Amino acid sequence: MRLSKRKVVAVLLIAAALIYVTNSSRLAAHRDGAPLLLAHRGLAQTFHMEGITNDTCTAERIYQPEYPYLENTIASMDAAFREGADIVEFDVQPTKDNRFVVFHDWTLDCRTNGTGVTRDHTTAELQALDIGYGYTADGGKTYPFRGKGVQQMPTLEEVLATFPDRCFLIHVKSNDANEGVQLAQYLQALPANRLEQLAVYGGDKPVAAVKKLLPGLRTMSKASIIRFVITYEALGWTGFIPASMEHSQIHIPEKVAPWLWGWPNRFLERMDKADTRVIVVGGDGSEFSHGFDTPEDVQRLPEDYTGGIWTNRIDLIAPVYRGK
Repeated sequence: MRLSKRKVVAVLLIAAALIYVTNSSRLAAHRDGAPLLLAHRGLAQTFHMEGITNDTCTAERIYQPEYPYLENTIASMDAAFREGADIVEFDVQPTKDNRFVVFHDWTLDCRTNGTGVTRDHTTAELQALDIGYGYTADGGKTYPFRGKGVQQMPTLEEVLATFPDRCFLIHVKSNDANEGVQLAQYLQALPANRLEQLAVYGGDKPVAAVKKLLPGLRTMSKASIIRFVITYEALGWTGFIPASMEHSQIHIPEKVAPWLWGWPNRFLERMDKADTRVIVVGGDGSEFSHGFDTPEDVQRLPEDYTGGIWTNRIDLIAPVYRGK
């Protein structure tokens, strides 16, 4: 029997109403508390992003320094936590003697007084370098951090030992699967409660290797973000969250977030139940270093947003949320 047009319209209206109710952020439970704040590379020198590429030496384009910290150092992480960071992100590079140092660049020439590929040097060689050598805010007229960065490149072990109760996001900078295996083998020796405080992200191949050896660890890569968004857009409207999306970490560009079913509160409620951490980054996702770095930036977020926020200026963003 064919349905009349009136019945078809009624069915469609009922279906639309159910989808709306299921996914309405306004009808989700009110969320209290402040957002989770993630400090990118600690509290460090920032730089302008115009025309930046993978080969850009960002140390040569910093703004006039406002504080004495260099990225990926113990001092920068300590400052970030003191300012109010819940999580600090840092970068790791493998060394010639099979350890990891905390350093951003594939090569040494930009930031340090060394040359060549970072991983071709031993830990001792790397730590003897001046990691503040290349920083300039005036096109090379002055170098305010020269001589101040010797013995300031920590190892992964040193960071975790210095901050035994803090949460970190570890960035694998390559797409080398062997690097993921090496990192996973190191992390496997840590107790379960410590692993709960850590997450790993980076290239698809090393992150997949980490996930294979440590399936309970929070991980993220470009491939996992794409899978997450596609899966959620296909199924999220039903409220069903598959196991593949549980106990993970997802970075959502601010321009993509409004297209997610139930954004923000219903979506965050679902992710809480799935034990998946949500971090919003600035822009459209083409560059995940973009953060919410001024009080004006966070005004672009929903007023009652309580998920994670990626920032390069924890000193400016944390005060916005203190007391909440």
